[in-house]
Amino acid sequence: MSDAVPRHIPTDESANADGHTPEPGWYGLEFNDRNVQLEDPYSQFRELRESQPVNLTPDGAWRLSRYADVHKLLRNVPCGMRRHNGLLPGQEVEDPGAGVFMLLQDPPNHTRLRKLVSKAFTPRAIEGWRPRVEAITHTLLDRVARAGTMDLVADLALPVPATLICEMLGVPAEDQGKFTQWTTDATHGLAVVRGGGDDETRQRVETAAVSLLGYFNELIAERRGKDSDDLLSTLITAEEEGEKLSEVELLSQSIGLLIAGFETTIGLIGNGLTTLIRNRDEIQKLRSHPELIESAVEECLRYSGPILATVRVLHADAEFGGYVIPDDSEVVALVAAANRDPEAFDDPERFDVRRYEKDKGASPHFSFGGGTHFCLGAHLARLETQIAIGSIVSRFDNFELLDDETEWGRSLFRVPARIPVTFSESPA
Repeated sequence: MSDAVPRHIPTDESANADGHTPEPGWYGLEFNDRNVQLEDPYSQFRELRESQPVNLTPDGAWRLSRYADVHKLLRNVPCGMRRHNGLLPGQEVEDPGAGVFMLLQDPPNHTRLRKLVSKAFTPRAIEGWRPRVEAITHTLLDRVARAGTMDLVADLALPVPATLICEMLGVPAEDQGKFTQWTTDATHGLAVVRGGGDDETRQRVETAAVSLLGYFNELIAERRGKDSDDLLSTLITAEEEGEKLSEVELLSQSIGLLIAGFETTIGLIGNGLTTLIRNRDEIQKLRSHPELIESAVEECLRYSGPILATVRVLHADAEFGGYVIPDDSEVVALVAAANRDPEAFDDPERFDVRRYEKDKGASPHFSFGGGTHFCLGAHLARLETQIAIGSIVSRFDNFELLDDETEWGRSLFRVPARIPVTFSESPA
């Protein structure tokens, strides 16, 4: 991407009115620096948005941090996941086993793969899981109620999505524990690819990937020819009905859905609860008005979501902030920066559980992406988080974080490793 040379368009915007191309630089926010995922990445995002909203990085990628620009990229310009040579950004040669998951595909492959699984993720289908999510959540809270202390991750944020996605895929209950560890390590592998890692880390990631592949191979073989309505059986049946889902595609969709439906929801529930506990007036507001839970979860997504950025490749020249970014360029949409843009949100640094009430007309956030690749599991993540947060807030009170700063997990995403808290049970 080092050959990406911008062509300037005259503009009245003072930041670009001098006619110069952007000066390549990181400007205090190196994308590969995992530190941006820690306690407060938002001040760095704010500085970049104010000083270099259309930023050309030293490695040739572009970054957008304003709401209007991110909206335009995700919804209004031709773009996708792959370069014109068919490779993903960072790939030098085609790897038949890499990038097969639908999230990393462009149409028509993306359209075909997404169609195979989309019926399992419609709002109606997801709503059918509500009783199960409620039962899992209540069981988990029963286990810690008398102790007065818990780890919000290990005791709630992790087991809710882990149990659900395993049940959706038809993974036996006795195997869910090892699945949790394999998925955590495999997701860490996404971060290792970007940021390096020592030999021990790489070995752990490789072991997790091999374990998941081997397990799913056995599970698929065991499911073939059986009448079952779980998601894995749906994928197998679609293949057998002539949808031409290859063996590699079948494995990739299975593992990809497991990872996509797991770590990010841990981050959403964990970060959301941490934010609520740090904003006592807001948690009390939610406790007094439980009907605000949908709005509160949307605000958690906007204010402290687990995904800070998403990447697209332009499939045509596109103008942002007075500069034409060339076709086939890699563009990073800093969604967490856009989600706090004062041009789109009133008082964006304030956490407000009422912001997304239906009559408020708040701007949509970008925490589920946008366009063709809008998150397939958005309805499931919302349901799990609404039930998890709504249940714990209504049942327990007087939360206290035992650590001033969050201990972050090994993940490509902004996912806490542990959140120890104390609490008391709310009066009946």
